[in-house]
Amino acid sequence: MPPHETSPLLASHHDNGGSTRKPFDPIGSTRHLLLGSWINILLVCIPLAFIADALHWSAVARFSTSFLAIVPLAKLLGDSTEQLSLKLGQTLGGLLNATFGNAVELIVAIAALIQNELRLVQTSLLGSVLSNLFSGFYFHESTFQVTAAQASSSLLTLACITLILPAAYHASETEQTAATIKSLLEDGAPDPNDSSLRGLLILSRGTSIILLLTYLGYLYFQLRTHAQLFEAEQVEGEEEEVAAMDQWSAGGWLVIITVLTSFCADILVGSIDETASQWHIPKRFIGLILLPLVGNAAEHVTSVWMACKGKMELTIGVSVGSSIQIAAGMIPLLANFETIVLFVSVMLVNLLLQDGRTNYMEGVMLMSLYFVIALSYLV
Repeated sequence: MPPHETSPLLASHHDNGGSTRKPFDPIGSTRHLLLGSWINILLVCIPLAFIADALHWSAVARFSTSFLAIVPLAKLLGDSTEQLSLKLGQTLGGLLNATFGNAVELIVAIAALIQNELRLVQTSLLGSVLSNLFSGFYFHESTFQVTAAQASSSLLTLACITLILPAAYHASETEQTAATIKSLLEDGAPDPNDSSLRGLLILSRGTSIILLLTYLGYLYFQLRTHAQLFEAEQVEGEEEEVAAMDQWSAGGWLVIITVLTSFCADILVGSIDETASQWHIPKRFIGLILLPLVGNAAEHVTSVWMACKGKMELTIGVSVGSSIQIAAGMIPLLANFETIVLFVSVMLVNLLLQDGRTNYMEGVMLMSLYFVIALSYLV
């Protein structure tokens, strides 16, 4: 095991990934996708979840089957995206991986919003950011490109700061009565009689628009003006990865998997209240810890696998890029405690990225923070 490992920047594929295009082969592509991992054994839980919902089985049965069904669906979503990204080049492929990696979280959030579970939306999206706290033990020390990592972490910090401002405004403009605090903790929604609500909505929506525009500027920075910071130097002797699925089959399976995930997410969200009550588990713990771990399964597998191969830029690109998309484009107004949790997490990540090197002790610190947060929501 070498004492130091230097990795290429933000890619596991070469720019000429589209030079060898796989011919249309739906049968072979499907075989590769469905038989490519032992995790796909859990696909049997998809029909079980539909049966449990149709026959009105217990909430625990519906929660368990739909929860386990989303695990292979998230993995298949990541695999299909990776096959598509082989044709798109390094940076765009990494962006596509992070974007579709967040599809499960978005589907769960939409299902929760439809069922008026605003608190679940907040905790699940926050948990999606926190679950990207990662650690590594494979190499003694690894290096990565500092400028690109700092640009990403700085944008994540900006998103965190803009989330703090509405929460601070709401705290300063209202008298937090016991009823108001209880409403915030249970529902995650402001009191409709709150006189500061109009200003809060303007501030929240305004910062959301500004964040979205800033993220679009970051994409232009990443893909156009400073693309060289996010491009990998070709390593001599490294073999080019060839797509095992044709592009049409990969795209078709993306659509099918997304539809199946939406149905399973609807069943899952509908069973959370009763399941939390029967299992005596806080509902916020389910939203913050359990749902993000399932939704981020594909990203976690990709990050761990790339980190083991020494590709730290791709690991950081997927993890931090995913967090940026959620923090800058998907998180609604958070209650004060969730905002503080997000802030301290982002601050620690930012500090650890400053020197362009990482080791297992930094990973231990990240994981320790995640476990402390999980414990705080469990109690």
